[in-house]
Amino acid sequence: MWGAVGDFSGWQHIVTSPLMRCAGFADALGNRLGVGVLRDARLKEGDVGEWEGKLQSEICANEPLRLFEFKRDPVSRAPPGAEPATEVHARVGEAWREMLERHRGKHVLVVTHAGVIRMMLSHALGLPVGNVYRINVGNAGLSRVQIEHHGDEFLATLMFHGGRL
Repeated sequence: MWGAVGDFSGWQHIVTSPLMRCAGFADALGNRLGVGVLRDARLKEGDVGEWEGKLQSEICANEPLRLFEFKRDPVSRAPPGAEPATEVHARVGEAWREMLERHRGKHVLVVTHAGVIRMMLSHALGLPVGNVYRINVGNAGLSRVQIEHHGDEFLATLMFHGGRL
C-alpha cells in the first residue's frame, strides 16, 4: 500500500474499514500526513460464509465452475452463509452517499477491501450489483474517482483504476 500512495500528500481526509490491515495502514498514513482517520464499519469486507479462509482450489474442488458462476451472478450464486451481495451493496452505498455529503469538495482517501471497492465503484458508475465482478481489483492499487456536484446532484467519473501515485 505504501508503494501505491508513494509520496503523495494531498488527502484532506482518510476513511477506512475498521479491519486490521486497512485501519493499520490508514492510521500510519494519517499520522505521517497529519490527517484525521475515520473508521466506518460499513466499509468492512462482505462475509463470504462457507468460503471464508478457503483457497480457490478448495471452493472449486467439487464444482469446477462454482467461482466463475458466482462472479457472473453474485446475487443468486452466493456462497452458503454469505452476506447477500445486495446487502453489501446497500451498506457500501449508504457509506458512499454519506462520504459525498460529509467531504464535499475535499480530497478523500478511502482504504478498504476489494469487494467494497467493487461495490463503491458500482455506485459511483451506476453499475448493477450483479456486474461488480466485472471490475478487477488487485491488491494495493488506487482508483481515483472525481466528483462533480451541482446542488444535490453529483456526477462521478472514474479517472483511473488499479494505479499507483
